[in-house]
Amino acid sequence: MLRIIDARTGEPALAAPARRAPTRVEAHVRGRDAGALRVLLVADLLVRALELDGTPAWAVLTGTTAEPGRLRKDAAALGVRPFEDGAATGPGPGTGQVVRVVAEAEAEAGTGTGTGGEAAAEPVAAFVAEGENESGNEGEAQDAVQGGDHDAVQGGEQGGDGGIRDATTVAVAPVRPAAPDLDSDLADPDAVRLALLERQHHARVELDAAVLDAARDTLARLRRAVADWARHPSRPVPGEMRDRLRAAWEDDLDAPGVLRLLRRVESDPDLADGARFEICAYADRFLGLHLTRDVGSAP
Repeated sequence: MLRIIDARTGEPALAAPARRAPTRVEAHVRGRDAGALRVLLVADLLVRALELDGTPAWAVLTGTTAEPGRLRKDAAALGVRPFEDGAATGPGPGTGQVVRVVAEAEAEAGTGTGTGGEAAAEPVAAFVAEGENESGNEGEAQDAVQGGDHDAVQGGEQGGDGGIRDATTVAVAPVRPAAPDLDSDLADPDAVRLALLERQHHARVELDAAVLDAARDTLARLRRAVADWARHPSRPVPGEMRDRLRAAWEDDLDAPGVLRLLRRVESDPDLADGARFEICAYADRFLGLHLTRDVGSAP
């Protein structure tokens, strides 16, 4: 089961105690900067991990920004799937758990965490996914975690201001961008995504030129390797490796741990190349780095 560190308590909490009901993932952002994009990225990882665990996820966005359209494009470039407008959707039917993803500073200040303040009710206009919600609305909400370490991790209470009270909260550490202009940092969005994934989301990140260059080199190497492995007969993902990957992303969205496992896959002499390909493709469902992008391209 996916566990995350709740910024309110500092303790692990289950992200989906109501197994059959969707988890509402709220990304709360202010403005358009690298920190806001990291909040959206962590929320995206949470949605991916929930779906890989078989839990429907409903992703919504709250907060305010003067440039919602540009923020939407920035997030899409970074590989973040669209979020619905939280102010327009309301609490949603049959939601089993609510998890809010906020900037570290807001978590420390007690704002944007669904505790009844104004921040919980602020809309983000125009940041709305097209089409119907794909996560579904089946299931019944449950108040208590079953079989977990915490006997009463609750999904939150709907407040009169439209916010969710007492929601489990994920705090995201700040980012120091490589350039004051966000557009310059997003010139290579896949490299930015990898650079952010290389550090646990509780750790601060500095996107300097050296960090981004290293991310580009790593991506190029991995994509070349994956494209080469795809030319060999396919092999299933070994059960032990599948379990280790899941254990990593279910442990507080440990993306660095997933990346460390992929580095071992590159050099493990006991793995067939077809298995290496399937392992990377499986891990990329969480990472979202387009590792199979060059499959089928000319060598």
